[in-house]
Amino acid sequence: MAKEVAGLIKLQIKGGAANPSPPVGPALGSKGINIMEFCKQFNARTQDKAGKVLPVVITYYSDKSFDFVVKTPPVAIQLLEASKLKSGSAEPNRKKIAEITWEQVQAIAQDKMVDLNCFTLESALTMVAGTARSMGITVKGEAPGK
Repeated sequence: MAKEVAGLIKLQIKGGAANPSPPVGPALGSKGINIMEFCKQFNARTQDKAGKVLPVVITYYSDKSFDFVVKTPPVAIQLLEASKLKSGSAEPNRKKIAEITWEQVQAIAQDKMVDLNCFTLESALTMVAGTARSMGITVKGEAPGK
């Protein structure tokens, strides 16, 4: 018999660095989930991506057990890494703070493709370029396929 799903929890945790302190502890503890067991499993699964912010979706069941899915790092984080910045522009429409190439955008789009809600690489490129624009990062050159 299938377990009854009690709910979902979405968190963003650095790879290999889950610990019972906030935000992980309170989010899981309030649902009655074994916090240390989650931390051990998450750290074991993400030790190869240490230091990168990873979204995780935790499905917990009525018998206090859980499953989780680790997703790819957010596009904004990957754009900051590609442009070697700490944060995006405070005024992205007026102050442009960096430039990246379409090759970098394409690499990010291919990496993130499994988690995006699009079917073609061209639409994924458009989504990544839009995120870059909203952060004050310009994409130089001409878009591939145009």
